[in-house]
Amino acid sequence: MTRFDISIIVPLYNEEKVFEQLVQRITDVINAAQFSCEVILINDGSTDDTERLIEKTCKADSRFTGIILSRNHGHQLAVSAGLMNVRGKKGAMIIDGDLQDPPELVNEFYTLLTDGYDVIYAIRKNRKEGFLKKLAYSTYYRLQKKISSFNIPIDSGDFSMLSRRVVDTMNQMPEQSRYLRGMRAWVGFKQIGYEYNRDERQAGETKYSWTKLFELAFNGIFNFSDFPVKIITRLGFITVVFSLIYFAYNLYRKFYYNDVPQGFTATILAIILFSGVQMISLGLIGEYVLRIYNQVRNRPLFVIDKLIQDQEEKPLGK
Repeated sequence: MTRFDISIIVPLYNEEKVFEQLVQRITDVINAAQFSCEVILINDGSTDDTERLIEKTCKADSRFTGIILSRNHGHQLAVSAGLMNVRGKKGAMIIDGDLQDPPELVNEFYTLLTDGYDVIYAIRKNRKEGFLKKLAYSTYYRLQKKISSFNIPIDSGDFSMLSRRVVDTMNQMPEQSRYLRGMRAWVGFKQIGYEYNRDERQAGETKYSWTKLFELAFNGIFNFSDFPVKIITRLGFITVVFSLIYFAYNLYRKFYYNDVPQGFTATILAIILFSGVQMISLGLIGEYVLRIYNQVRNRPLFVIDKLIQDQEEKPLGK
């Protein structure tokens, strides 16, 4: 089996408009590199011409491997499919297919890898999104850092280079609701951040909707923090204290003024308040129960339809 130094993992979903530019820039990088590279292109259920372009590229150049997933599994699982198929003996690099992550940084990352670092994660010095998204990202990263049980670097995405032992360790982690940057941080070893200016998307539109961003954010919070469970206890304590204060107020009015506050508004307020706390608590518990349910089903993380490697389609299902 052909062995490479580094595997470059590129998940793709409807990226036909940027595909040729992506392949050209990566080819220029690996041609000039002083180490051998393979490029793993993952088609995550694209509905445009991305699959055909991947097959054409992989059958023309043995350094390119194509993984065609059976349907759209999502960015995190597409990257996981790449990680589980790397042949790089020294490690793997993860980049996005929209060229916002410059593939030319592979040389700088590789230098840090040879210096002894196991994880080189990119830190975004700037973002090209609108104000609202920038604010949401900034708030989330700082909230996550505050409530996580270990350090997850802020302003860092999946763009990174991982040593082979980190890749192997992450491949042994079976969680279904995957949050790769959290898993990468949890593994530990020697890690370093590398600041870079994130480019604009070269063509097409972003595939991360607000719904998908919230889903990813929830995975980051619920997979790597016990804060949501603890907040239920705190909410319960607050409601009990509030109830005791209100009870003491009623006693005070009863004994000193011989009356008790009455009224429909106060009753409705109390019902809504306590019902809201209960619903929030059930929702937080439900997030953990849902992840347990998904995990115990023990389904495969993804299904591969085709594997194009060494310029030919490999048989699957062995």
